[in-house]
Amino acid sequence: MFRNHQYDMDCITWSPNGRILQVEYAMEAVKQGTPVLALRNKTHVVLAAFKRAQSELAQHQKKIVKVDEHMAFGLSGLTADAAVLADYMRNECLNHRYVFDAPMNVGRLVAQVADKSQQKTQNSSKRPFGVGLLVAGCDEKGPHLFETCPSGNYFEYYAMAIGGRSTSAKTYLEKYFSEFESCDLDALVKHALEAMNKTTASDQSLTVKNTSVAVISTTSPYRELSEEELQKVIDTLEEKKDEPREEEPAAPAAASGDGAAPMDTSA
Repeated sequence: MFRNHQYDMDCITWSPNGRILQVEYAMEAVKQGTPVLALRNKTHVVLAAFKRAQSELAQHQKKIVKVDEHMAFGLSGLTADAAVLADYMRNECLNHRYVFDAPMNVGRLVAQVADKSQQKTQNSSKRPFGVGLLVAGCDEKGPHLFETCPSGNYFEYYAMAIGGRSTSAKTYLEKYFSEFESCDLDALVKHALEAMNKTTASDQSLTVKNTSVAVISTTSPYRELSEEELQKVIDTLEEKKDEPREEEPAAPAAASGDGAAPMDTSA
């Protein structure tokens, strides 16, 4: 059993080394979820998500949720927890439109969601939301992209990826980040799918069934790309290299050295 098990029974007890373990467990649920990424330029923001099916007989789970005409989010983690946050965000958008006759400000709604998430970490009878969101939207200040965490933190990005195997996508986004601002929509969608392609295993590839892409711009409302549009972009993606083959030559080099060398590298 985990040695700090007496400190992870609720989310208001600190461990001796200054950690709240239940919040960390919720963050881990996000890291083990399906990969989701988003990127933006001056006029558009693109969301891309990888969808999984429970079995061959099941439909693929939806990972991009529309909140309003100008806002949507991609999720990684527990889908049921995301449904609770989606209901809250939709109600807030409806109330704001009813009272002020204007769409909800993206940053303000993300701050409210972060406050709601943080409140769950301060009550012993509650648990943190086990889901991370990439909230994309456009308002009078232009396109925005935010990440929310189960801890209550939120950050604004130009491009971001979360979920399982998202490190490869982040590396791709960092490499081509300087090009995004001047990209047109087609190039931005291609960059999104190229980054998403990096998150899949070597024996797996993107298809119109397991991938979804949504676009929001300053001039047009939320729109999800059709299967035909997706297929055209997927056909142009760069072929993946077989990663294990690149690591094979390193083994003979270590074997030909001194017997102590493998021990030194593994220490």
